[in-house]
Amino acid sequence: MDLDFTPEQEAFRKVVREFAEQEIAPHAEAWDRDHHFPLDTVLAMGKLGLFGLPFPERYGGSGADFTTLCLAIEELGRVDSSLAITLSAGVGLGANPIFQFGTDAQRDEWLPALCAGEALGAFGLTEPDGGSDAGATRTRARREGDEWVIDGSKAFITNSGTPITSVITVTARTGPGEGISAIIVPAGTPGLIVEPPYRKMGWHASDTHGLTLDGCRVPADNLLGEEGRGLAQFLAILDDGRIAIAALAVGLAQACLEESVAYAGSRQAFGGPIGRYQAVAFKCADLAVAVESARALTYRAAWLKDHGRPFKQAAAMAKLLATEAAVSATREATQIFGGYGFIDETPVARFYRDAKILEIGEGTSEVQRLVISRGLGLPVG
Repeated sequence: MDLDFTPEQEAFRKVVREFAEQEIAPHAEAWDRDHHFPLDTVLAMGKLGLFGLPFPERYGGSGADFTTLCLAIEELGRVDSSLAITLSAGVGLGANPIFQFGTDAQRDEWLPALCAGEALGAFGLTEPDGGSDAGATRTRARREGDEWVIDGSKAFITNSGTPITSVITVTARTGPGEGISAIIVPAGTPGLIVEPPYRKMGWHASDTHGLTLDGCRVPADNLLGEEGRGLAQFLAILDDGRIAIAALAVGLAQACLEESVAYAGSRQAFGGPIGRYQAVAFKCADLAVAVESARALTYRAAWLKDHGRPFKQAAAMAKLLATEAAVSATREATQIFGGYGFIDETPVARFYRDAKILEIGEGTSEVQRLVISRGLGLPVG
């Protein structure tokens, strides 16, 4: 495995970093404070080509590899987790299921706008009583003539209520055996109710809603993939998503390291910078080790995916290590900042609130340990 990124990838990383520092970083604190979804900035991300990165040129994408997408997510996560998850979910959960399992007609209908960042897609899997038990789906879709009629509810759905949300793919029980299928539901379909936004601890500039489907009718042709295979399809999609979340976590942990080192070098106490004391210096050293460890596992998983090798186990390991490292990094950075770390205007306070969800979304840390244990051949139930 080559640990160096290609010159093209490094050049692209530089472009995304400049965009993030110029267009996102100056506004991130205000967006967080006001719970504001920055539509103009998301559209600018689309013009930069971020939402089309891993998709073919036929649909308006750039045909880049998965590693390049992870680099973009990491750089956004370094300044604002809300914008990073908007990209990660828009690509991985909104567009990718349609690309992976859709018909040519479905791809042609939905992917061009999604790749251009002119529209956002969402993925309705989680339910109020489901959580990690995705197989406990209660939402149902019954066939009536040439239509599916869907009834049920979904919870914690990212990008589901933005002004440019165009499509939500939902999982529902279908057929006599009540297998779980995936069905494309266009935004604005009668019977699709987007609930008020959640009051969240973090990710304040990210769009998150619950959904109610009440007699929601869509054409039978909106079935995505094979009937009864929806759960298996989306479990495969989540393997990709775990690497992307790991990349977001790496960016967040990197930001904590940079902020901590800068503060430790400038903050004066007891006659000098606090960074001269081992209690602070060693925290920064541990942060550096955690960041590099998480980055190595994350890009190893991305490399395996890009080279067509099995990566399920590597994705779970990367997600587990990187997200727990990010949570620890925000805690230690807040400790280094002391009282200022408890003030919302300080970036590390926002980082602290944003980090915890990383251990929950796209599969909790406990689920990742379950995946890893099974990969080791253990008879874990």
